[in-house]
Amino acid sequence: MNLMNPMNPMNPDLFTAMASPRRLEILRLIWQDERAAGDIHQAMSDVTFGAVSLQLRTLVNAGLVDVRPAGRQRFYRARREALGDLGQTLEHMWNDALWRLKLQAELEASRRGPRPRRARTSTQKRKRQ
Repeated sequence: MNLMNPMNPMNPDLFTAMASPRRLEILRLIWQDERAAGDIHQAMSDVTFGAVSLQLRTLVNAGLVDVRPAGRQRFYRARREALGDLGQTLEHMWNDALWRLKLQAELEASRRGPRPRRARTSTQKRKRQ
């Protein structure tokens, strides 16, 4: 058995690719439908397009995602068969509300750069004037 074969569920690249909450979120986004890189970036607006692109490249290299070029765009689709039974476990996780809350906390904790500013309330605006 060749462990480095991308279709092998014991491939270490597969586990490395799935270790990131951002990459798991990308997999969730493209699990059912093919999506353009720009659409994926819009769904993950707290990171740059370049960061999304790097995460997509890792997923492609691990054999978890197929890419289809069309003009200047790239379309991505999850290779569900590459995950085998693990795909069913992911689907169950993605449907679980507690897992979604955990993911949001992990994504916020791993975010780099300045935090987005909170909108000021009308009381705070009056205090400045």
